[in-house]
Amino acid sequence: MNAENTAQTKNSENTDNTAKRPVLKGLSEIFTYFRTNDVPIWFVSPTPYNVLGLDRWVRRFEYVCYFDSFDGWHPKIRIPRETGPREFRSIEDVNNYLLSHKEIADRMRAAGGGKLVLVMFDEETEALAKELGVEIALPPAELRKRLDSKIETTRIGNEAGVFSVPNVLGRADDYDALLALAATVGLGSDLVVQTPYGDSGRTTFFIASRADWDEFADKIIGEDLKVMKRINHLPGTIEGIATRHGTLVGPLMVDITGFEELTPYKGGWCGNDVAPKVLPEARARVHEMTRRLGDRLYREGYRGTFCMDWLLDTDTGEVWLGELNPRVSGASPMTNLITSTYGGVPMFLFHLLEFMDVDYEIDLEAVQRRWEEFDTWSQLILKHTGDEVEIITQAPTSGIWKMNADGAIHFERRDIDWGGVTGEDEAFYLRVYNAGDYRYHGADMGILVSRGRMQTDDRELFPRAKQWAAGILNQFQCVPLPPAVTVVPPAPEAINKMF
Repeated sequence: MNAENTAQTKNSENTDNTAKRPVLKGLSEIFTYFRTNDVPIWFVSPTPYNVLGLDRWVRRFEYVCYFDSFDGWHPKIRIPRETGPREFRSIEDVNNYLLSHKEIADRMRAAGGGKLVLVMFDEETEALAKELGVEIALPPAELRKRLDSKIETTRIGNEAGVFSVPNVLGRADDYDALLALAATVGLGSDLVVQTPYGDSGRTTFFIASRADWDEFADKIIGEDLKVMKRINHLPGTIEGIATRHGTLVGPLMVDITGFEELTPYKGGWCGNDVAPKVLPEARARVHEMTRRLGDRLYREGYRGTFCMDWLLDTDTGEVWLGELNPRVSGASPMTNLITSTYGGVPMFLFHLLEFMDVDYEIDLEAVQRRWEEFDTWSQLILKHTGDEVEIITQAPTSGIWKMNADGAIHFERRDIDWGGVTGEDEAFYLRVYNAGDYRYHGADMGILVSRGRMQTDDRELFPRAKQWAAGILNQFQCVPLPPAVTVVPPAPEAINKMF
């Protein structure tokens, strides 16, 4: 049989298989499908943060987590009992531990397998999932890793007509070589240098002098580099879902970065504002960039959710591609909150549809229009900014907290996600570390979600943002380590980024 006939046979088989699958017509049937869903869907991650609230929409949706953010009272969260101390070096390590834990493995096998959603995973995770009889409802780890490279993102973005800040790709083993590389495309000497992998707050280097080079050289030499012209910019993010019918685009978010009240990392991400009246002149361009990138990713073999970071040049008004995060991300909670609260359907349902054994017919533009109008929300990511390592003796509980007129806060009531926040004087707090855990430099202490903005148009924290952050962080009580105990905190790029 020649290659053409083989291809036609495969296409015929695919057509026959597709024909046997049920076809959902419109949103009502999609809602009914998930409300009556019989396939176990497991979200495995250190915390439930990224897709918290999806269990309200999807039957048989469970969270498998390492940290007990709700002290056992969330009905859909499973925390395996510990058998001894654990040392993790990455989120993948945590997830692989959870999947190999006997309690979790037994539960998944007894449920008959199902679908598996994770933020981060690797080839070991894929092997564990196969052993458990669960299908990872995400593109393969190998593809995700390739797309995660800032170098590969730049290439794909260029092909999609979604361009980065003027840049050049290459290597540099000393400062003179960096300047020579930049000069090939006229970037000047005030540069932004990125290495291929890692969180942008820790793998982006601002180099305007030989002294700057000397400070970061050990992290740059020997790496493939993306060297960019430095611009005055406003950073933001937006999520898309690459589907068989096209790319859906979520609400535009402005990043909150680098504030010393929230993070010890210069330029580190520490939250988002989602406001419908922010950057009206750039909104349509960012949406179109996201659609183009999503459609190009689908042709690359990637399907489902992705996050696109964008940069607005505040001097010229140009909008540029920042980074691609081919995964469920820290933007996912705000995306699903906005699209479900104001548009009637969490966008992540369309990610799941790509991996469920059904087909569907939908007016993509009609769904997209449902998300055009919404209220203002924000989230703050709270890290420990001190240098000391201590044992936590008391930690604030997850749920709804309330701020008084004088700025003092108190715990108001239990709730299982941020949908219960009723006004700007309330916020939902999701705890990460609890009593008995260690608090160290850069540790994620929790997430705060509230109505209203936390950051001004000129990128300063509103007073209430500082009050909320201080109020929650001051709820933690800690004691020094006993003299005989030595704790080496995880590296910044490892487990202290829990989502």
